[in-house]
Amino acid sequence: MNKTMYAFLLTTIAGTSTLIGAIPIFFKKLKASTMITISLAFAAGVMLTVSCTDLMPNSFAYLNTFFLPFPSILICAIFIVVGIIFSMLIDTYLPTSPQQKNQQLYKVGIFSMIAIILHNVPEGIATFMTSTNDLKLGITLTIAITLHNIPEGISIAVPIFYATQQKRKAIFYTFISGISELFGAIIAYLFLAKYMTDTLMGVLFSFIAGIMIHISVYELIPTSKSYRQVKLTYKSFFIGIIFMLLSHIFMN
Repeated sequence: MNKTMYAFLLTTIAGTSTLIGAIPIFFKKLKASTMITISLAFAAGVMLTVSCTDLMPNSFAYLNTFFLPFPSILICAIFIVVGIIFSMLIDTYLPTSPQQKNQQLYKVGIFSMIAIILHNVPEGIATFMTSTNDLKLGITLTIAITLHNIPEGISIAVPIFYATQQKRKAIFYTFISGISELFGAIIAYLFLAKYMTDTLMGVLFSFIAGIMIHISVYELIPTSKSYRQVKLTYKSFFIGIIFMLLSHIFMN
């Protein structure tokens, strides 16, 4: 295989690793409320860490290639706020279903899926471009992305499953979010040279960070705490942060 095919393969592996996050829905012995509490709080820790240690610094780095440091920080902050507002608007207009057993859980799963799709597209671009330029670095990046895609899969599969009691739906939604990484690779292959700029990538990363911050703070953590195991929520949240920090250390 040539480098392009290897790059597509690595991007596909990184994206579909999100499905590993669906494994907890098969653990029947664990109490449902405990599983939800742990999974959502852990995913919140991961999302906040991704936003603060990955998306924001990368956004600034991209913007700083064209703008001075202060305007770069300002643009980054503006689009984080735009992302938060966008997420709040989705929250307001997201359709509800009176037949849903647990509408809040279902909404958390849908929110997470939207955010992760938006996150995975540029991540797929990065994986593809890195792999075509340096295959060894691409493999390392794929392993690191796989590590943090697993808890992202948890944030979709667990709430969707416990809201609907349908494993197929939980797995399908998780798969859709993961395969969006391959979509990013296709975009990189077909259009990147013509249309993708550092400024656009910087704005996109800030926007996604805003969405993830809102989901973590206003959806995942409150829903986790609602099951009245607050200590377990905070423990799982901090474990999620530590897990993601270790993932970043490995990536670097």
